Amino acid sequence: MARTDESRAFIPVRIAVLTVSDTRSLADDKSGQTLADRIAEAGHVLAARDIVTDDREKIRDKVLGWSKDPAIDVVITTGGTGFTGRDVTPEALEPIFEKRMDGFSEVFHRISYDKIGTSTIQSRATGGVVNATFVFVLPGSPGACKDAWDGILKPQLDYRHMPCNFVEIMPRLDEHLRRGTKTA
Repeated sequence: MARTDESRAFIPVRIAVLTVSDTRSLADDKSGQTLADRIAEAGHVLAARDIVTDDREKIRDKVLGWSKDPAIDVVITTGGTGFTGRDVTPEALEPIFEKRMDGFSEVFHRISYDKIGTSTIQSRATGGVVNATFVFVLPGSPGACKDAWDGILKPQLDYRHMPCNFVEIMPRLDEHLRRGTKTA
């Protein structure tokens, strides 16, 4: 059963938030602000925040740059996960995942289904690892960001969360690179 081990010290994680939108600015970016607020409330560090348009290269370049920055442990994107012609965030990022996290999408949809029913199928939320950095791709609504953060990311980014969490495996995400045998 999931629990918090209060005997373990909290370890702040450095998180970058990228909003993917053709119409938003930082001033009216409710989804990015929702994530930024929750990151701070949880005791983590908002290491970077930006907005890029729904353009595969811009999305990929920003996430690749952040994934190579030693001051960033996790990247969360919001927006561009639907089915319209401009929704290209999964197409931009899934090809660069070294490891794909199928369970993230499954759990996100389970949580979302309880809130919005079958409308959850209109999201292509996904997650993976890029350059030993966790990357989570969320829908562009504040509600979806709240659901993903509260139901998955907040507990998994807390070193005290048991029986396991993302923080305790972060130092080992690049083992395949250190061995010189990069996996597909």
